[in-house]
Amino acid sequence: MSGLNILVTGGAGFIGSSLCERLVAEGHNVLAYDSLFRGRESNLTSLQDLAAFQFMQGDVRDVERLDEAIEHLGGVDLVYHLAVVNGTKWFHEAAHSVIDVNINGTLRTLELAMAHDARYVLASSPEAFGEALQQPIQNGNEMTFTDPSLHQRHSYGASKYLDEIASQHAARDGLDVRIVRPFNAYGPRLLGDEYGQVVAMFFHAILSNEPIQLHNGGMQTRSFTWIDDVVEGFLLAGLQDKSLQNDSLSGCALNIGSTEEVSIQTLQETLFSLVSNDETWAKELPKIVRVEGYHGDAARRLPDCSQAETLLGWKSTTTLEQGLSIMWSALR
Repeated sequence: MSGLNILVTGGAGFIGSSLCERLVAEGHNVLAYDSLFRGRESNLTSLQDLAAFQFMQGDVRDVERLDEAIEHLGGVDLVYHLAVVNGTKWFHEAAHSVIDVNINGTLRTLELAMAHDARYVLASSPEAFGEALQQPIQNGNEMTFTDPSLHQRHSYGASKYLDEIASQHAARDGLDVRIVRPFNAYGPRLLGDEYGQVVAMFFHAILSNEPIQLHNGGMQTRSFTWIDDVVEGFLLAGLQDKSLQNDSLSGCALNIGSTEEVSIQTLQETLFSLVSNDETWAKELPKIVRVEGYHGDAARRLPDCSQAETLLGWKSTTTLEQGLSIMWSALR
């Protein structure tokens, strides 16, 4: 498929901006739509002078503004919905906003796609499985959420669970919907402030010589996935008309992640080794501070990506060590 009109919500964000770059490179007309709550226009610098690219600032819940975006785009063939309030600290501090933006943004963009008969790709999350008691994470596992009176950690995960319900309902009603669950994506544009994600937060601490916090001893495991691998998964999920078996992809929920499971402590140790071996880096390594973690954090997060491999031919190709090395070089 080439020359499509594509709307990317959250298009100035970490994953969204990289996806926009790939889509334009593949010959498509792209409009990045972003509130700039966490996204940055600077992520889109390489695209700003290209005729095939547009940027529009707007709230994903604003129907009139979304309609304006489609008018500017000249119609829409494919919607990638990545706009979201993400970041563990937000889940606890701003649960209402997390729920509002995530659920209502999905409903509004689903309605938009239905009105224009456009293909729809939802960026979901392994957080949709809640506590994720069954590993590896795969379709058919139980989605388990704890009592919300204990904590609001699952404001995000439960919203993604409901997003998947709404998307599956739209698929049942005839919309071509694909669901992508990226696992702990990382890369140079990932935000590393206190509301960011762990890889970028650790790099930020190293660069600024601030203490690194290890939650609960750093024994939790994650499957960190390099940004280019994640974008390739989104690209295939959106642009392939059918699976490699020539079956419909509508209603498919696909895990996109590395199967290299590492603990947060191992991540920290790998980063320290990487920096220590950099002869051009003269600063001391930051101190390690062990703190109590956030309530509700999953002990493990390991994807079963066999469906993405079978249906799309997708497989993670970048090791953690390779990705971290590239990211370190970019951030220096």
